[in-house]
Parts: sequence; structure tokens; C-alpha cells
Amino acid sequence: PDTYPAGFPYFVRGRDSVRSYISELFQTRITMYDGAMGTMIQKHKLEEDAFRAERFKDWDMLIKGNNDLLSISQPAIIKGIYEKYLVDGGSQLIGTNTFSSTTIAQADYKMESLVYELNYDSARLAREICDEVTAKDPTKPRFVVGAIGPTNRTASISPDVNDPTARNCTFDELVEAYYEQCVGLVDGGADILIVETIFDTLNAKAAVYAVNEFLEDAKVDIPLFISGTLVDASGRTLSGQTGEGFYASIRHAKPMCVGLNCALGAAAMAPFLKRLSDCAECFVHVYSNAGLPNAMGGYDDTPADMARENVEFAKNGWVNMMGGCCGSTPPHIAAIYDACKVYKPRPLPVLGPPRMWLSGLEDFKVDADTYNNCGLPFVNVGERCNIAGSRKFKRLIMEGKYGELMDIAKDQVEAGAHIVDINVDDGMLDGLAAMQKFVKMAVTEPDVSKAPFMIDSSKFDIVLAGLKWNQGKAIVNSISLKVGEKLFIEHATLLRKHGAAVVVMAFDEKGQAATKEDKVRICKRSYDLLVAPPVCFPPEDIVFDPNILTIGTGIEEHNAYGVDFIDAVKTIKEQCPWCKISGGVSNLSFGFRGANTIRESIHAVFLHHAAAMSGMDMGIVNAAEMLAMDDLDEDLLELCTDAVLNRRDTVTEDLTEMSQWFFDCKTAKKEGTAPPKRPRFCKKQPRVIFDWEKNYVPKVQTEPPLPASDFARDHVPNDYVYDGLDTPRVVAARAKRPSLETSQFADLRTTWTQKPDTYPAG
Repeated sequence: PDTYPAGFPYFVRGRDSVRSYISELFQTRITMYDGAMGTMIQKHKLEEDAFRAERFKDWDMLIKGNNDLLSISQPAIIKGIYEKYLVDGGSQLIGTNTFSSTTIAQADYKMESLVYELNYDSARLAREICDEVTAKDPTKPRFVVGAIGPTNRTASISPDVNDPTARNCTFDELVEAYYEQCVGLVDGGADILIVETIFDTLNAKAAVYAVNEFLEDAKVDIPLFISGTLVDASGRTLSGQTGEGFYASIRHAKPMCVGLNCALGAAAMAPFLKRLSDCAECFVHVYSNAGLPNAMGGYDDTPADMARENVEFAKNGWVNMMGGCCGSTPPHIAAIYDACKVYKPRPLPVLGPPRMWLSGLEDFKVDADTYNNCGLPFVNVGERCNIAGSRKFKRLIMEGKYGELMDIAKDQVEAGAHIVDINVDDGMLDGLAAMQKFVKMAVTEPDVSKAPFMIDSSKFDIVLAGLKWNQGKAIVNSISLKVGEKLFIEHATLLRKHGAAVVVMAFDEKGQAATKEDKVRICKRSYDLLVAPPVCFPPEDIVFDPNILTIGTGIEEHNAYGVDFIDAVKTIKEQCPWCKISGGVSNLSFGFRGANTIRESIHAVFLHHAAAMSGMDMGIVNAAEMLAMDDLDEDLLELCTDAVLNRRDTVTEDLTEMSQWFFDCKTAKKEGTAPPKRPRFCKKQPRVIFDWEKNYVPKVQTEPPLPASDFARDHVPNDYVYDGLDTPRVVAARAKRPSLETSQFADLRTTWTQKPDTYPAG
């Protein structure tokens, strides 16, 4: 621990928290990352024999171009590149030569078995040179950033133009590959892990899932950086997401730093970096290309060119870390550093109130400014892609006509659905296969997937399968205490790891809640379990469904179901800060099915009281048919209000008579078209503001939002001792390590702690 003095700017592994150090560093100055590894390798003009060296001289295929292999076959070259960035470029953090060091990417060279060694060797080479350079100036410690690339496959895009549901990898395959990469990188001495060059956010979600699984298994805190790639001037990833949509999708992983790299030169990146900087709650980085590629595939920006364009990012206070991507070299990094060193880093933003932040291709925030097409502070969840909500949908999915199903989904979004509910539960349908096929097709339809999805099933394996094909941040509908506390906690924890929001039904081991008292009791019990350890579910991502039950059935005890729900909404939100309330609105009027005007009128009155007056946030509705209170005739408004609020006993009979009148009118009108719907100019109604919302005090951050682990929250220094890790996946990964005879190193150590007195404590 006393290798160097305690405190900033000194750092000693095993004594100091990397997270704490980087937090202070990134708030002290704009910190330099490295530049392109590939560009520097190309300068060596290596041929096939150099890639092979002695060890791979008999490999049965060409391996030139497998740059990651050079960490094994030409370690001196790789270590020399690291050193140039550290010494000549002034980089304080350097990425490992592991962009393609996964089993998926290395399959192109039949080198899957080398993945652990590739990652270990590359990280160890970086570790060694970082320590050598740090020893010369302990006031500027150098850090190893384990680089995790996107692989050469995409989980969101079909490789077959004739089949939009085809994929060449699965979420679980990506997780397995990324987990093994993490083991090698950390065993080799990485301080930080970065998931970079993200062109498909679903791949990135698999990567961060694997990283956090490894950190949970290893019981250590290693900061995570995430870097997206916008492929053209539209400011979207290859899989179609905006920068804000990308951030909302990976925000659950609590990255310490998020940013953009590759694809574009600095000038073209500027507007999109600003938007990311405006929305990110953590630190922000950028490492752009040296301009755009020329006709020969090279990059023409000089160090001065790149510095001139990058300095705008620093001047505007958008970044905490800067570096270079394709075409950049140590002189480029040095020039950027010289141009930007006088500018202050981007300050961490002041956190506002917690809010649900969903995404499809675009982000969608559920907050005080969210209104629906009827002027209500309410989120429309479209019901028409639900077997229980549309006879047409059920018929088409049974017939396997998925292309026509996409038209139903598009129509909902156009009609005002903020979120698209997807439910394929039916005893005559393979729900698991149907959910996966529908989601895989829907994510390729921009007019559908621009909206977030609600993955809806009573079977947990089906919702999990749907999540694994969705790159955005979705809502899962639903889990409940019906399965018991133990399984409830397991389900909730898994959904939190996947970054989903969750609908929690008001069910427990005794059954469905019907009364106000039972609704409140079950929801409060569920909330307390969810927000506390070990689940640590974000309260703003909890959506309670206290069961909208049918009124107007002729059974007296059913008459209070509407008002009981409305009363329960307010009490639940008072007792469960930041939670949301939802429900299946069509359930309320099921007794009047076929009489759509009556049904939508009942819904309009119900939502006025439940949403505008009591705080209900969202519900599953037919957005195209919704009515506002102003649309209702005076007599129908009065009838529906009596029914919803249970104001008189005879209202069911009156509504039944009114329903019959509508049926008679329909029968009498044998020909002609329906008159057009009259225009509506709905006044927005105020939303309910609770004390816990009004009294919220914005929090000044001293570091980015912390992951859920105790190690991160307590800033426990990583002791860099990994010899004792014996979980099955770690053991399996290490089983692939080379023998001492094969390895370039004299040992295969996995412990990197330093003596306390290695450097002075600051």
C-alpha cells in the first residue's frame, strides 16, 4: 500500500479504488486515451510469416490481418506501440490489443481456443509497460483499459435480405464469448473494461451483461466504459438507434464513462457528441477517426488537423476523456493533448428527479411533460399486438403472416401509442417461438421499433426470450408474488440485469387483489422487496398493475371495482415513491363488448379520474379509438361517470339500454360509410404532484451513478488477486490458457497487487 504516497495524484493497486481515482482524474483535467492500434501495426508492414512466427508456422489457413494475434506472435511490437502512446502521445489510459479477441471473431481464423491467451497476453503487456512508465513519474499513473470489441456479427440485423428474422448469433452466445474475454483481460491486469465501437446496441447489452456477471462472480469493482459508433450523418448506429436511444438502452449498466468513437471524423461527430453530453449522467469521452477515409482507405488528417477539430469538444465542455480512432497515431494524440490541456473537463451533471427512460430506436422519457393524444398525462400502451386485444392479430399470427402483423404495429404507433405491447400467449401457439420471431421482425421495421416495446407474457421464459432480441430498453409485463418471494426476487434481479422496466401485478400467494386494501398491501410489499438489496431495482422502473376489473356486470360487488382502483392508485403512489401505475383499460368495460362507443366513453371517464386526478401513468389501450372527456355527449358522460365512480345502483341498466340503442342504430344503417370523426382540441390536464416529488432536492454528483454491488458503492480497492477465483465459468475460461512451454511468459500469474509502499500515497 505504501508503494507511492496515499491520495491523488498517486495510485497503488490494491490500496486505492480505481473508481475513486478516475472520478477525481476526470474532474481534474481532460484525460488522454490512446489512438489507433491498427494504424500503428500497419506501419510495420508485416507479412504472413510475421503473423505466424514460429508458433503458428504450420497453421492451416492464412492469418495475416489477425492483429490481435500479434500480442502472442509479436509481443515486442505491441508493447512498443503501447509505449509510444504512453510516452510520445501522453496517454494516461491505453486500450488493449483485443478488439477481436472473442471466440466469435476468432472463429474466422480457427483460433477460438486462443481467446483467453490473446486477452491475457495483451492485457499483461499493457500492464507491464504501464507500470514501467508510471514508475518514471508516479504522479501520472497509467491505466490498462481492457478493450471489448463488437464482434463481426450483429444480433439485431438479419444477414439474409429475404428473411428479416434470420440472425447469425444469439444473445446468449455473445454473453458467453464476452465473459471469457473478461476473464482473460482481468487476469492479465486490466484496470478498466471498455465495450467499444458499438454499431448494434444489442451486442453491447450482451457485453455489459457479461461484464457485470463476471464482476459479480469475481466480487470486485472494475469501472465500465461504453463507446458507441454512429455510422453516418443521420447520427444513428448501424442498427438504427439515435445517440439518446443508445444511451437509454445501456444506462442500466451504470457505465462510468460513455461516449462515441470511430466511423466519423471529429467535425461530423460534433452535433451528436453534444446531444450525448447533454443527456449522459456519467463522464463522456470521444475518440474520433483522423477524418474520413480517402479513396485508398487511408486517413489524411494531420495531427494539427485532428487537434483543431477536437479542440471544439474541449472548448464546449463536452468531454472528460479524448483519444483517437482509425488513422490516429501518437503524434495525433500528443497534438490533441496540447490543444486541449488548458480547458476544463465536462462537469458531472446535477441529477434531476428519477424518471423512467425507455427506448426503441429513439428514446422515450416518462416524465411531467408526457401527454397522450387526449390531453391526459398518460402513456398509451398499444394493445393491438396482443392476442387478447385483437381478433385480427390473433388470426394473422396463427396463420404465420408476420408481415401483415407489422402493419398492425405501425398503425398503433401512428395512432398515438407511445409503447407497443406484444403478447402471444395462447394455448394453440408456440409462444416462445412466436415472441422471438415477432420481436426479431419488429426491430427491423423503423416505423414500429422507433417506439419502446412492452414484452408481455405470463410465462417468464417467453418475456426473457423477447428481451434478448430487443436492443432498446423495454418494459416486461409481468412478474408477481404469486410465485413466492424467492422466485419473485430471482425474476426481478434478472430483469434488472437486462435493463428492463417491469410491470408487477397485484397478485400474491393468496391470489388476485380485488379490494383497495389488498391492492395497496401487495404493491407495497412488492415495492419494498424490489428496491432493497439484493434486487436494488430502480423505483422509477417499477410499474404496478393493481388489476382493473370489470364493472357493469350486474353483480353488485363488481360495481366498486372502478373506484377502488382509482383510490388505490393514489395511495400506492403515495407509499411507493417514483413508481408507475398501469393496467389493462379494456378490462373495465368488458361487459359492454361490441358497443365501442360505450366502452370508449367509460374508458375516457375512468382515465380522467385515474390518470388526471389520481396519478395513473400508463395503460394498455386502443390508441386509435380513445375518446377525450370533451368528446362525450352530456348524457353519456353522466352515465359513465356514475358507473366508474359507483354513484348509483341503477346505472348498469341504463348503460345496457344505451348500448342496445347503439346496436340498433348499426343494424338500421345497412349501407353507406361512417361519418368522419370530428376534430378534437383537447386541453391538457394537470398531472398529480406528490410531496416526494415536490420536495425532491437535486443531487450534486461527485462521481457517476454507482453500480449495485457493495464493492462499487463502498469504493473497495480491487486487490488484483485473482488466484482464488474458482467459479465454474472462470475455471472454464482458464482451462484454455496455454502451457508454460507455449506461453511467451515465464509464468501465468493472475495476481497483480502491489506492495503498499510501491509509490507514495498522495
